[in-house]
Amino acid sequence: MSKVAVIVTDLVEDVEYTSPVEALQQAGQQVVTISFDGKNELTGKHGTKIKVNQGISEVKPEDFDALLIPGGFSPDQLRADEKFVDFVKAFLLADKPTFAICHGPQLFIQTGLVKDRVMTAFKTVKPDLYYAGARVKDQPVVIDDQLITSRTPDDLPDFNKAIVTALK
Repeated sequence: MSKVAVIVTDLVEDVEYTSPVEALQQAGQQVVTISFDGKNELTGKHGTKIKVNQGISEVKPEDFDALLIPGGFSPDQLRADEKFVDFVKAFLLADKPTFAICHGPQLFIQTGLVKDRVMTAFKTVKPDLYYAGARVKDQPVVIDDQLITSRTPDDLPDFNKAIVTALK
């Protein structure tokens, strides 16, 4: 069993959180939801209530085997906090399984580690990735070593399959 960190805050795209988390849990993975403060409950863009397990100040990247970053407005808020940027950077530098969908790859830009990485994202994030040096593809799922990215909720079946397979 792998321990998967999920970083998220209010206004996450509900299904981009619930669907991958459910797929990971059904595959026997332990999922830990992390936000600014570990003592609260978040609300997704469409009203889903999400229980937070821990705050970012309470966790270390080395305590986890993989990282999931759902989309929506959450990644834009998280990337403004250096603790989240450093957390994501640690996963990329350690080449641990790192998964992001929709706006999730915005956090990769902040790390300065996207140059020459192959990835995808929501259409408005793709140019940002490109200008940061990534090789951007328009595919439901893009796998670049341990980095798995996806575009939209429509791609969730393929994304979920890829992330579950990566942790087998």
